Amino acid sequence: MTVIVVMGVAGSGKTTIGGELARRLGVEYAEADAFHPQANIDKMSSGHPLTDEDRRPWLHAIADWIRAHQETGGVVSSSALKRRYRDVLRGGGDVWFLHLNGPRELIAERMKSRSGHFMPVSLLDSQLADLEPLETDERGLVADISRPPGDIVAAALDALAKEPKE
Repeated sequence: MTVIVVMGVAGSGKTTIGGELARRLGVEYAEADAFHPQANIDKMSSGHPLTDEDRRPWLHAIADWIRAHQETGGVVSSSALKRRYRDVLRGGGDVWFLHLNGPRELIAERMKSRSGHFMPVSLLDSQLADLEPLETDERGLVADISRPPGDIVAAALDALAKEPKE
């Protein structure tokens, strides 16, 4: 069964959209931040971007979660900023990406208004610089985050329903 990866930079709405998608589909939701080792959280909290090496164990842990949910399906969030990161996640099994995308100003405003999250707004530009949009051969949908969450979820469910069945 397909696992949906809700991707995008910090502040794009992955938790909100991912949680609602999972609820609507009746599957488990996993928040990407829960897979980070404490050292990664500490590094980001102090305003330092993660390196590819820092992300490696995190990506493999998410891929393991995807692998464990191939029979039941599931929804997991992950920034999945680069194609090679998404390749690691695809190694876990059947994956479909929902890329939450929008203007920097909107994302920065969202980041400033949320409380209790370790990711500072100062790291947004490094994430945007690393972001490689979905390529034409990657299964998924790019959604505009300026739309209401319910509309984004509905569009994702509609696009997923139209996917060719194997």
